[in-house]
Amino acid sequence: MIRDRLAHYALRTPMPDRWLAGLAVTLLLLGLVMVASSSVAVAEQSSGGALTLFWKQMVYAALGVFVAATLMQIPLAAFAQNGMLLLGVAFVLLLLVLVPGIGVEINSARRWIDLGPVNLQASEPARLAIVLYLAGFIVRRQLEVQHQFRGLLKPLLVIALACALLLLQPDFGAAVILAGISFLMLFLGGVKLRYLVAPVLLTVGAFAVLAITQPYRLRRLLGFSDPWQHVESAGWQLSQSLIAIGRGGWFGEGLGNSLQKMLYLPEQHTDFIFAVYAEEFGLLGVLVILALYIALWWRGVAIAAEAEARGARFAAYLGYALSYWLAFQVLVNMAVNMGLLPTKGLTLPLMSYGGSSLLTVCAMVGLLLRIDVENRAAAPASADDDSRRRVSREGVTA
Repeated sequence: MIRDRLAHYALRTPMPDRWLAGLAVTLLLLGLVMVASSSVAVAEQSSGGALTLFWKQMVYAALGVFVAATLMQIPLAAFAQNGMLLLGVAFVLLLLVLVPGIGVEINSARRWIDLGPVNLQASEPARLAIVLYLAGFIVRRQLEVQHQFRGLLKPLLVIALACALLLLQPDFGAAVILAGISFLMLFLGGVKLRYLVAPVLLTVGAFAVLAITQPYRLRRLLGFSDPWQHVESAGWQLSQSLIAIGRGGWFGEGLGNSLQKMLYLPEQHTDFIFAVYAEEFGLLGVLVILALYIALWWRGVAIAAEAEARGARFAAYLGYALSYWLAFQVLVNMAVNMGLLPTKGLTLPLMSYGGSSLLTVCAMVGLLLRIDVENRAAAPASADDDSRRRVSREGVTA
């Protein structure tokens, strides 16, 4: 009986986008290879086992695939109808991380919640929950949001409070991405540009002031502006990253042959894994990974556009937000590694070591696949409706 029910469900449920799934799996597998290569020295130093971090990442990857597969089975209506619950969970996570004894401080930042054997980086699932809430809010209050400035006050308040809590951790990069994606969602939701100008300018100004008034951020800016002048202090990480990328040349030093990963480059398996990848695979490898990420973004946007075409506004706004979130984070991470932006502490999606980031990105991929599943499920119905309308018109003509 169970076998029959599973077979019936499999027949009713369309297959998800194979390109999106294939691209995500390819990047995930490539990430596992790079974590194994880049973390050897730091793993030996911390635990004595060269592949300790790789095996942990394998567990995270398996959990991530499970999370993506699970979310792919949940109707999007369940998220749209529970926006306030998701928002509450997001703020609870962002508040818990600041509570002594619960929040864990690492490298002068309190971004993690102690869950015993692992630490949860609260900003990752919290931001995803807020994006889900905003997509539902825009759909429910679209007319109000589009035509009245006061309709923006509630989402702007949510964004401001969330960014404030992120900055208290501090997690500047997460706050910037959340603000940027939120404003994009409001714009796509039809908010008049003149209503968004003042909030956007105010947000950019606030981030700029915070960037130059905090001593540690000012040091990062100095290191970013001229890393070679501050190579023994604030510019050390960036200078080592640039050395790694420069050593890669056209074709790279070969897998496992990075020199900078031997404890010269800090965070070589997390935020700066791209530099190690560029050192080992060169410009050719960088172009390949760029092509993979661009294709992943393109498929996500195409899926969101299909949802928009069939009138599924929640799915469309969510799909656009997740696709541009991934693209923005990839660009910021690579730009930081190449010295085009100051250090932000953002991981490279699907490749960097870290359970919270990987699980969240896998959840995003699962939601995009769910949007595609619902697009495909709606397509036959739309085709049948068109056929019935055509037959009806022919009958009237006859």
